[in-house]
Amino acid sequence: MIQKYFTNQAKRYASKWLVLGIDLVTFGLAFVLSYFIRFNLTLNFDVDKLFIQLPFVISIGLFAFILTGSYKGVVRHTGVRDVYNIFNAICLSSIITIFFVIVNRQYGMMDDFTIPLSIIIIHSLISFLAMTASRYLFKTIYQSLISNLEIRKNVLIYGAGESGIITYNTITSHTRSNVKVIGYVDNDLQKVGKQINGIKVYGKRDLNRQFFQKRNIEEVIFSIQNIDHKRLSKMVDNLMEYPIKVKIVPPVEQWINGELKLSQIKNIQIEDLLERAPIKIKNSKIQGELNDKVIVVTGAAGSIGSEIARQICNYQYKSLILIDQAESALYDLQQELRQKGHHNFIPIVGDIRDKNRMSTIFEDYRPDLVFHAAAYKHVPLMEYNSYEAIKVNIAGTKVIADLSSLYKVDKFVFISTDKAVNPTNIMGASKRIAEMYISCIQQESETKFITTRFGNVLGSNGSVIPLFKRQIETGGPLTVTHQEVTRYFMTIAEASQLVLEAGAMGEGGEIFIFDMGESVKIFDLAKNMIRLSGLRFPEDIDIKITGLRPGEKLFEELLANGENTLPTYHKKIMISKIRELDYQQVRSRIDQLCVNNMFFKADTVKLMKEIVPEYVSKNSDLCKYDEKEKESKDKDISKGDMIVLKRSAPLN
Repeated sequence: MIQKYFTNQAKRYASKWLVLGIDLVTFGLAFVLSYFIRFNLTLNFDVDKLFIQLPFVISIGLFAFILTGSYKGVVRHTGVRDVYNIFNAICLSSIITIFFVIVNRQYGMMDDFTIPLSIIIIHSLISFLAMTASRYLFKTIYQSLISNLEIRKNVLIYGAGESGIITYNTITSHTRSNVKVIGYVDNDLQKVGKQINGIKVYGKRDLNRQFFQKRNIEEVIFSIQNIDHKRLSKMVDNLMEYPIKVKIVPPVEQWINGELKLSQIKNIQIEDLLERAPIKIKNSKIQGELNDKVIVVTGAAGSIGSEIARQICNYQYKSLILIDQAESALYDLQQELRQKGHHNFIPIVGDIRDKNRMSTIFEDYRPDLVFHAAAYKHVPLMEYNSYEAIKVNIAGTKVIADLSSLYKVDKFVFISTDKAVNPTNIMGASKRIAEMYISCIQQESETKFITTRFGNVLGSNGSVIPLFKRQIETGGPLTVTHQEVTRYFMTIAEASQLVLEAGAMGEGGEIFIFDMGESVKIFDLAKNMIRLSGLRFPEDIDIKITGLRPGEKLFEELLANGENTLPTYHKKIMISKIRELDYQQVRSRIDQLCVNNMFFKADTVKLMKEIVPEYVSKNSDLCKYDEKEKESKDKDISKGDMIVLKRSAPLN
């Protein structure tokens, strides 16, 4: 171990002294050459005086090189910084030499050391050029040897701007990079056909199957900053038909210390194509809303709850209470926040269904704000576990909402879902009923109850994208429930930021709806994920249509029948204008539903359909309740017809 350490240290310093030695030899030869150039390549000068001056000049060079550290750069990674160090060393040596010559002339100490100023200037220029050229020569030779020994893959850089050039420099300067840049691709016609760093710039019209095959190109690296995701998606789609891999350079903000590292150039992910430009809130009220407040987040270990917690940690709150029943996930969040330097938070393992436990928490901490994200959300599972859906999504929400009202919480923000709109499943209906209960309690409470409603979240637990990734890893097939099924998607960070903003702007009683952009066809999403993995559809991995799952819709909606929206000051957030409710009757029925569910009564689903008339089951055994209700209505109608006929008979 010790021997290995000293061996490595010896190699490390030996390489530096070798560079220093070569620099000194180059510096000395440049001084000799400067005399020949000054005297027109003749010997019309005092050669003996030259050889007396040479050791003196080399000594000054040695001092300047050591002082500036110009010899410490790794030659195979020579760049602008190394050239700058050489320039500093040459300038310093020239200044010292000129200073010595002037002093020597002034006092007439040593006539042999009176070097002409023209010689010093010529020497400086030759030394700088020679030392710089030697480094780049060694770098080129090294890269040439490495490229001959290693099997290299050919790549194209999409984008010939500043980011593309930085990407090229990052690739070519990395020792272990087995990549050869064949060219740039750019839409700017002024650049097409020209060269950058000796690499040709192609136009997008040049890209075809023959182009990729002829040049044996294996990868295309997108290096365009602030590119619109729709435009990126379109460009990637155009490349999907070719047998290549597509990679992407991250935004500048994610570069390490402002420098791009080779390890940061990643395979392009489906999230890169689905994400929209990050939301920028100009007139944010969040800071003022959270400042010096005690905040509770339920479901804090979940996808949305944890991101809300992360974003809250960036503000000057008084205390943050994180509640979740998932012990391991809550522990992971605790460790993550501590590692980031956040300590003013309290993780609590607790169940929102436990009213006594929740009451104790509210009593101890007296929260000002509550973000209620705790819920069961998996549609197929909840379809046949209605007891749990009602117990958590409705009764659990009722517990937190009632306590918020009792302890005079300033604002209560409820995280709902687009599946609550015209629900076709237990999960969606339970969330809609929770929305209705919040609307009811708002009528008699000082607390401002606010609901936020949005669709699927990228990367969340149970999201379709992680499922597809696992299926690709196992060789497929990918499973899609229906060829026409579509969904809205939003990033976790984006959704959480909008929740905070909606909570800040809410005055109580609103249902805020987020702009989810355009819906995405899941079948197309699956095909793109296969292609982005470097595989072919259907040759390598196929897609299997499994049929709609119990309670699943083809298309999600953000507005229920009879609802429309009003704008807010934030273009991504709208307020839903909901139809009026008979609050007393609705609340009474919700209380009855929770009691019936507690005693495992069989009429809970039927009661849910009565509370939410637009709840019509699909692809589920629960459709029988809709059929019975329809039969009952048909019988009532037919009875009514018979009565009318009997009454009208005597008139004939």
